This record gives sequence, structure tokens and C-alpha cells, in this order.
Amino acid sequence: MREEFFKMFTKKESADAKKTTEALIAIDAESGQQVDDMVKKAAEAGGSIYRDAEDHGWMYGHSFADLDGHQWEVLYMDEAALAQ
Repeated sequence: MREEFFKMFTKKESADAKKTTEALIAIDAESGQQVDDMVKKAAEAGGSIYRDAEDHGWMYGHSFADLDGHQWEVLYMDEAALAQ
């Protein structure tokens, strides 16, 4: 992914891949409610909310950072709504 595009998904500076490892971890959920439940559980376990929830109609997502600061994106995609 191009650096300019990657920067849209994080508030942090991009890492120098020659010196560190950088990653954006995304996992799929079965519903918008499951997205919210996963993020809530992560926050209750000591993680932090990374970004507010975003609803794009066909895709719903929310983000959290784990205890080490790794960014996780939890997404639900409604393929039927995407076709519209």
C-alpha cells in the first residue's frame, strides 16, 4: 500500500520498515454488533479505543489498540449492500 494511502488509517507516523516492523491488523466480524462487542472487550481488558466507529453503509468498522500499541481494525462488510 502506498504511504499516502496508509496514513489515512493511522494517527501515528509511519515506521521505517528498514528499522522496524509495521502492520495494520484487520479482522472480520459477522455483524456490526459483533464489531462493537469485540472493541468493548478489548477496551475492558486494558486496550484503548483507537478510532471512533465508522459506518459507511456497506461496511462498519471500529478500532482499538492492544496493550503493546498495535492497531486492530474490526470490520463487518455487508456484501448485499455493497452491490447497491
